[in-house]
Amino acid sequence: MRILTWHVHGAYLRSLLSVEHEWLIPVDRQRSPHRSGLPTDGPPWPANAREVPIEAVRDADVDVVLFPHRRDGGQRADLLSPAQLAGPKVLVEHDPPFEGSATDTSHPATEDATVTLVHVTHYNALMWDSGANPTSTIRHGVPDHGHRWTGALDRGLSVVNHLERRGRRLGADVFARAAAEVPLDLVGMGAEREIKPQELPDFSAPYRFLFNPIRYTSLGMAVCEAMMLGMPVVALATTEHAVAVRDGVCGHTSNDVGELVERMRELLADRRRAAALGEAARAHALERFSLERFAREWTDVLERAAAAKPASSRRASGSPSR
Repeated sequence: MRILTWHVHGAYLRSLLSVEHEWLIPVDRQRSPHRSGLPTDGPPWPANAREVPIEAVRDADVDVVLFPHRRDGGQRADLLSPAQLAGPKVLVEHDPPFEGSATDTSHPATEDATVTLVHVTHYNALMWDSGANPTSTIRHGVPDHGHRWTGALDRGLSVVNHLERRGRRLGADVFARAAAEVPLDLVGMGAEREIKPQELPDFSAPYRFLFNPIRYTSLGMAVCEAMMLGMPVVALATTEHAVAVRDGVCGHTSNDVGELVERMRELLADRRRAAALGEAARAHALERFSLERFAREWTDVLERAAAAKPASSRRASGSPSR
């Protein structure tokens, strides 16, 4: 199949490319938002992804258009052709509703019931009103870099982008309270230190645990990646954390910040305990967040979406791209 999408979440896009179909990524000369092509820093991109000049997108013969964010509807009129708009469309939802009611907000995709809606957590799917749209949940898939965790550093690590700007929803106050009581470092976009994604596994490995202060959003890929390294996770027992991080097995979850601080102190005092939790976290991540499982489930969703395309508008098998 040939799938058109664009770069919004770099780490998620890289995981998507484990689906071994052909991916087209629009790019303009300025590499502006939604037209930035493939990021130019980091490791090489897989051969099944290629950039398409923005002026050629409307003429591209594609099987599925994949919208990487719910606000991408504005891209439709000026980026896609009528044939592309009439064809199979899939939209990825990365967050629960937070701009209106947490329980009674209709997803924007319900304005077009032909759009297949894919949630990245079951919590997101539970909270959104997805209407009559075909809906699936596909948990994150992250690379397995092997067991990298050492825990040699008597500090915890938080990985959150733009924490100060995003405030209480992302747990800026929770992080500040915890950091006043236990040694914690913060990395991410907008933090004092930014780490390139390809460098994060080795950078994270010496930290004793990952602390995720996020109060209300989706499950961050940083949590999945830390568990895959063999690192224990401490997090609020909110959103998908309650099932992704098994309390007392893969780390610790609680909605009592004081209790989380005590659990972090225990991990700092007992590296062997942290190592045991990290081993269980890695086993859980291998089962729950493998790229192989992620690719299988995405392949199934994309193939089902493409199969719904009217026969008269399907690209003939083996025909060249335009």
